[in-house]
This record gives sequence, C-alpha cells and structure tokens, in this order.
Amino acid sequence: MIDPKKIEQIARQVHESMPKGIREFGDDVEKKVRQVLQSQLTRLDLVSREEFDVQTQVLLRTREKLALLEQRLSELESRSVQAPDVAPPTEPQM
Repeated sequence: MIDPKKIEQIARQVHESMPKGIREFGDDVEKKVRQVLQSQLTRLDLVSREEFDVQTQVLLRTREKLALLEQRLSELESRSVQAPDVAPPTEPQM
C-alpha cells in the first residue's frame, strides 16, 4: 500500500506546480489531484518496500539451496560415471 503521506506530498507538489490561475481554484484542485493519484497508484500492482525486501531474502535463500543441489547433483553424476557397470541385484525367485 502506498503511504498516504507520500500521496499528500505529491498532490501538494503537483498543485503548487500548476499555473496560478488553476491554483486559485483552491482545495478542490488539490483534492482532485489527490484522488486521481490514489486511484492510479491503486491500479498499479505495487508492493511495499518491506514485502519487496522479504521476497528478495526468500529468493536469495532459494538460489543458495539451488546452487547446493546443483553441486550435489554434479557430484552424484560424476560418481555414477566413475563407477563400474554393475548390474542391479536381482530379487530371489520363488
């Protein structure tokens, strides 16, 4: 969720940057700018910084696990290539 204080700040900056004639309409213009900002930002698929940081950490841990698994797989593959061809044990027949 976008911080409402940030939206207020952006709306105020937009309002202040408008030509003087438009600014004279007063609070109505600023309120409308705030509403438009809020609705457009809501439509975007944004995440909070905290959520982004959490997902970044999850991704890093996942990459570490993947690297370990790839290394282990390589070791197992190299062992199977080095091992002589031995037939698997057969089950006793009854």
